[in-house]
Amino acid sequence: MPIASLRANSNATLEATITAISPVRDVTTARGPGKVADATLQDESGTIILTLWGDDAGRFSVGQKIKITDGWVKDFRGKLQISTGRSGKLSVVT
Repeated sequence: MPIASLRANSNATLEATITAISPVRDVTTARGPGKVADATLQDESGTIILTLWGDDAGRFSVGQKIKITDGWVKDFRGKLQISTGRSGKLSVVT
């Protein structure tokens, strides 16, 4: 699925390349303390922020092509973001 066709409050599967990753930061959520980082994903149609939680926050690097299976798209502060949500999976495309 191209990034440009993603819509808020829906599941999506896509492949894209990581073009930037923020530093990992410590956060406290309703589920307790955790780590989070934001990765910018790009494909031929556009860009979107991928929120990386827990161990995934330090697992990927710029230039890797990844596949998100059953990711969750949401609107956060007026911009679309994607994460693995409850049932999604992340993998490196070789």
